[in-house]
This record gives sequence, structure tokens and C-alpha cells, in this order.
Amino acid sequence: MSTPTVALIAPSMEILGGHAVQVRALAHGLQRDGYDVLFIPINPPCPPGLRWLRGVRYARTALNEALYVPTLLRLRGREVAHIFSASYWSFVLSPLPAMLAARSFGTRVVLHYHSGEAADHLARWGLLVHPWLRLADEIVVPSEYLQDVFARHGYRTRVIRNIVDTARFVYRERHPLRPALLSTRNLEPHYGVEYTLRAFARVRARHPEATLTVAGYGSEEGRLRRLAAALGIDGARFLGRVEPEAMPGLYQEGDIFMNSSLIDNQPVSVLEAFAAGLPVISTATGDLGALVRDGETGLIVPPANPAALADAVTRLLDDRELAVTIARRAREEVQGYTWAHVRSQWSAVYQGTAAQARQRTNGPHRRGAC
Repeated sequence: MSTPTVALIAPSMEILGGHAVQVRALAHGLQRDGYDVLFIPINPPCPPGLRWLRGVRYARTALNEALYVPTLLRLRGREVAHIFSASYWSFVLSPLPAMLAARSFGTRVVLHYHSGEAADHLARWGLLVHPWLRLADEIVVPSEYLQDVFARHGYRTRVIRNIVDTARFVYRERHPLRPALLSTRNLEPHYGVEYTLRAFARVRARHPEATLTVAGYGSEEGRLRRLAAALGIDGARFLGRVEPEAMPGLYQEGDIFMNSSLIDNQPVSVLEAFAAGLPVISTATGDLGALVRDGETGLIVPPANPAALADAVTRLLDDRELAVTIARRAREEVQGYTWAHVRSQWSAVYQGTAAQARQRTNGPHRRGAC
């Protein structure tokens, strides 16, 4: 069976985050399997003379749309438009124009929805989301958590896991386990990095040699740096933006991975920690409760609870056997998130096979779109 021509519409690596990392991994896998892949970034390069507009609210959005929408003409002649989607205005500004363009060219539309904010998005955005979901031939989500969210609004979806290239990460068991803590979430409010910092202050009181490395950037960076200074935690270092090529080395330096997100789905950073052998401490928001199973593939703590985070770190440091055991199980878990495990599933979606057709989404199947 011949492979269809595929266009991937997603953020470029200039917007460093889960979507950009996933689209790159997907593109590499598809190209190795012989697909003709076209990448259309939702954030096209800005002409040098107009870059100053990036600092002007609303103007930068208008400029990006003016640059982005014409590039969707490249969808003409493509058999599949694989469109990455987040929530809220991001959905309106990026996936929606791509779906409209693809439909006008007779291109098959695959909406790949990742956001942990889906429940709120689908519940509150009404006419700005539901009628347009009917443009998708299929909606793909990475977790049963999101599948359940969409089902509550009457949509059928297909679950295909996120991808992590385990070959990039050297699995290492931590002997001895040090209080070398690592956070690799971007510095946005919904990732709750504040609670990791507050937990670290508690850990330092028990283990003065403890360190915390914070890799990531975002709107909260200034506030979080000030918070770290106010807490007096000298052992915390902020690395800012870290390119994907440098991430394997960063995981090798750490011994315990901390994630205190308040809203989430299936973060690639946790999968990478699994691959590198770091025992993971996390909240259970979104799909995390299924991914980081308490006492099996990690330790679960309540959200917005730095005391529980700190206690979980202490528990691992006091029980090194537990730390090694959950890291080993997590390494086994992450093998199900490789390209080898999802390639046939993406092929079925692109080809529109009988199995896929049974899950085809042309709008809600239980009640009206709005």
C-alpha cells in the first residue's frame, strides 16, 4: 500500500514545547518510513523589518496570522493534513484556518488535540469550537483522559500515544541516589513550578546539599526567580530555554524528577525522565495519574502541595530500593511510547482504513454540536 502525502501543521522549534518536540519526532518517524512529509509552521519566520511588532500585543498576533494563513495554500495536493491543536484562542488562530483550507482542497483532516485544558475549552467555548470540530475527518488524542473529555461532549476520538525516542536517553540507575532535583516544565502558571520551588526549600532544610535545576522559560520566569530569592534557596539554578539536543545530558545530571503541574495531559518531559532512569514525583492531573502510577512507576502527590512534594523526595532518599524499582518499571512503561508502537496506528489514520472509519468524527454523535 502506498503512503499518502502528509502535511504537518504545528509550531516550529522556535516555540519550544511539547507540540514542537512531538511534531519533530513524528516527522522523523514518517520520513524514515518513506512518507512524503511537508511541515507548515503555525509561526512562520518574521521579516527582519517587522520583528519589532513581536513586542506589541495584538499586533504580533495579527502579523503572525497574515504570514501564516497564506502558507496554507501549500496544502493543495496533499492527501492528509495532520494538524496539531491546543485550546482556546490558539485553536481559533491556528488549527481552524488549517482545517478550513484543507477542506477546500479536499484534503483529509486529522486534528491532533493535545491540551490538558480540553475540559474547560469544550465546556465554555461553544460556537468557537464545536461547529469547527466537524471539519475533522478524525480527532486523535494522546490519552484516555482526553478521550473521556471529548466523549462527554459527544465526540469519538482515537488514542495514539505521544512519542519519545528512547535511544536518545541513556538509562542509568542512581547509586547512590542524590538530592539532585530536576524540573523541565516551561514556566507558565498551569505547570505550577512555584510549588516545586517551595518544596525544594523544605528539602534543603533537611538536606543542605540538595540542588534543583529548573530548565524552561515562559511568562512566570521573573516571578519564579524572585520567589527563589525570597525563599533563600541558593541551590536552585534557572537554565532558561534548553534545546532538545541538550536535554539528554541534563537528565543524566539529575537524580529525581519533579513535576507539580496543575493542568496537564501526557507530558513528554515525564516520558523522557522515565527513559533516562529518574524516579518521578508528580501530581496526577490529566493523564498523569495513569502514566505515573503511585508506588509503581512514580510517586503521586496532591496539586499545590509543596509539603507533600518535599515528603516524597525524602521518601525516595530514605528508600533507595523503592527509587530504583519505580525507575525500572517506568523504563519498561516508556517502551510503549516509541515510534515502533505507534507507526501502524498513524498509518491507519492516514489511510482511512475500516478500523479508523468506525471512529470517524463528523461532529457529536450523542447531542448537538453546541
